[in-house]
Amino acid sequence: MRLYGKPLGFIVNFLLGSAWAFMLIGATTSFLTFYPDNLILAIGSAFIGSLPGMIAVLLLEHIITNKEKLEELKKHTQLLEEINNK
Repeated sequence: MRLYGKPLGFIVNFLLGSAWAFMLIGATTSFLTFYPDNLILAIGSAFIGSLPGMIAVLLLEHIITNKEKLEELKKHTQLLEEINNK
C-alpha cells in the first residue's frame, strides 16, 4: 500500500489491486482460450486481453505518483516558509 491514512488512499490501493487482478485474469483467460489453436495467436491474445488492466494500473500509478508529489511539494513549501521567516 502506497497511500496511507485517508479513505481515498484505501480506495486507490484497492482499485490498484483490482486492476492487477483484472490484468492477470484477462491475460490468462485469453491465452487459455486460444492456446489449443495456435501458440502465437494465444500469446497475442493474452497481450490484448491484459491491455485494459495494464491501462488501469498505469492510470492509478499516475494518480498515486501525483498525490505523493503534491505531499512533497507541501512539505517543501512549509520548509521554505520557515526559512523565509527566519
